[in-house]
Amino acid sequence: MASIARLPDIVANKISAGEVVQRPASVVKELLENSIDAGASRITVSIKDAGKELIRIVDNGAGMVREDALLCVERFATSKITGVEDLDSLQSLGFRGEALASISSVSHFELKTRTAAETLGLRFRYEGGVLAEESGVQGEQGTTISVRNLFYNVPARRKFLKSNATEYHHIFEIVKSFVLAYPEIEWRMYSDDDELFHVKSPDILERLNVFYGDDFSASMIELSEENDYLSIRGYLGKPAMQKRKKLDQYFFINRRLVQNRMLSQAVQQAYGDLLVDRQAPFVLLFLGIDPSRIDVNVHPAKLEVRFDDERNVRNMFYPVIKRSIQLHDFSPDLAAPQNDSSSPRKFSFPDIPHRVTTTDDLYRNYREGAFHEPAAPRVSLWHQPEIFPSQPVRELQEGDEQLASVLLAPIYDDDVVPNPKDAEPKIWQLHNKYLICQIKTGLMIIDQHVAHERVLYERAVEVMQQNVPNSQQLLFPQKVEFRPWEYEVFEEIREDLFRLGFNLRLFGNRTVMIEGVPQDVKSGTEVTILQDMIAEYQENASKIKLEKRDNLAKSYSCRNAIMAGQKLSLEEMRSLIDNLFATREPYSCPHGRPVIIKLSLDQLDKMFGRK
Repeated sequence: MASIARLPDIVANKISAGEVVQRPASVVKELLENSIDAGASRITVSIKDAGKELIRIVDNGAGMVREDALLCVERFATSKITGVEDLDSLQSLGFRGEALASISSVSHFELKTRTAAETLGLRFRYEGGVLAEESGVQGEQGTTISVRNLFYNVPARRKFLKSNATEYHHIFEIVKSFVLAYPEIEWRMYSDDDELFHVKSPDILERLNVFYGDDFSASMIELSEENDYLSIRGYLGKPAMQKRKKLDQYFFINRRLVQNRMLSQAVQQAYGDLLVDRQAPFVLLFLGIDPSRIDVNVHPAKLEVRFDDERNVRNMFYPVIKRSIQLHDFSPDLAAPQNDSSSPRKFSFPDIPHRVTTTDDLYRNYREGAFHEPAAPRVSLWHQPEIFPSQPVRELQEGDEQLASVLLAPIYDDDVVPNPKDAEPKIWQLHNKYLICQIKTGLMIIDQHVAHERVLYERAVEVMQQNVPNSQQLLFPQKVEFRPWEYEVFEEIREDLFRLGFNLRLFGNRTVMIEGVPQDVKSGTEVTILQDMIAEYQENASKIKLEKRDNLAKSYSCRNAIMAGQKLSLEEMRSLIDNLFATREPYSCPHGRPVIIKLSLDQLDKMFGRK
């Protein structure tokens, strides 16, 4: 007896849904692509419960006659292509004929549609992919699709959906990308009956301001380049707008949103040293290329494309980005600060009480090498575990002077310990990014950004654990209006934000007044820091498992640390280094990146052929 059987269509559709419909945002993307292909000039997106309860897309496109409306939910039924040769000249976003079949098979699905030639519209209701009801309905020209109770009949898939904040965030990003890519379309979006935005202007720069704040577009650099093979147009962000995520990088090929590692890496390399590691510039780029030179049929989600000659594309793409950056002065201001009211605000590095944990050989090496004479050691120098292997670490107590003198004997040749302030320090700042320190055995290089991250992280952890006052009141409170997913995250971490030093007061619907902030927060950045912390917290939560306070401390330190390109005074450099070595783990940042690189004289001698 044969053991192989053809799967029923309903089973095949559910299996296909696993690739096409990965989460609510996948549904939104597929439905929006259909609306755009239908020639809509107005599109409204409505969601409830982050798309789990309802996703509704309303458009004023061409609509469908009855035969097409019934066929559109059948697998491999499409109006976009008729044969394989059409893939070489594809102009539409959709073409596979799988999306509606997959979506309807895992939801309560309703389709209402009317063409311009008809006076009465049609309504079709499906349950788990099976037609349950057909009727006439009044309505305007176009199509409305409602997807309710997504994955109701696939509980395993529904169980693996993330929090509402995460799912909402994915939906919002998808909708935002279409709003930016299709400025000729009027867009409106609702979440749980609240209007999030209504965008009519066809000006892309105005649309950027809607999503990123007033005057955001003023910081954009426009570029446009075209040849017989490839056209490139769009906008690049200045380094001051850097983010630690690539969500704000949009690449469209023939107006199709794509994810392409080569394009992303080429942009990163074009910016070069203007970027800090783990940061990415804002990018909104539209590439036009002959459809026959790309393959869009790589994955059911249609987010990937392959070029017939990727090297050729890169060789054209990279110089355009690089030239745009060079023509417009993207480099940070490296001029020394002036002694006037316009001088940039100095950075402060609040002291962290030193904890004795390991040997301080490198710190002592730095103190003895950065100054002409060895400096006074810190307490931990005479609390080394190898000296007291069986004794608990303790602070110096009365009567320990003799012990201290014995331990200091190998370190100093003279009886008098010099004051480091009386000697010329050997510390330099390289490209306003790294600190170069002469040490007794060679050279030490410190990444100023991740060093400050380590300092702020341990301070934040300590403040939250000890519940000590850490807030400085603002003279003028700052107002923050959160998006729904941001407010959900805010509610989750609100108590620990208060422990950290954020004095926040509710002020209406999803609006908060910042009345006080931790002492490390730089003046004028209060709103940005809070919003960036929430974004970083959410991104961490979606990728890795972190205890809530640890996540918050990492987010706070990551967003509040000094950046590359920021000039430090000599005193600020010394203070940062001292505070770094007062932390428990000065050799790595909270995310595991190295903070210090050491180069010995022996290594330098070998590099120069001296040995």
